[in-house]
Amino acid sequence: MATGEIPVEFLMNSDRIFAIADIAPQAPIHILIIPKIHQESAAGLAGSDPQLLAEMFKVAGELAKTYGLDGYRSVFNTGESAGQSVFHAHLHLLGGRPFAWPPG
Repeated sequence: MATGEIPVEFLMNSDRIFAIADIAPQAPIHILIIPKIHQESAAGLAGSDPQLLAEMFKVAGELAKTYGLDGYRSVFNTGESAGQSVFHAHLHLLGGRPFAWPPG
């Protein structure tokens, strides 16, 4: 996922994680928080590096604060039937509009 083939603006970048705007946003704020190590899904990441998974959620909270979100949704799609289309774990941070429950 982090090959550099597509030019992006990094919203944050650390030694283990980076964040970029989603190219097909589903909300006014739609940020992808991506680990630099490869794991196919959040489930794989939880098994191999649970601390990194926690760091991703911490980054989500920091970015939500930076963007003035008073509430947000964080989503991992795991598996094709759940909507995963890029098989490198990444956390979606969505905000800036109301969300319904259950999700569609």
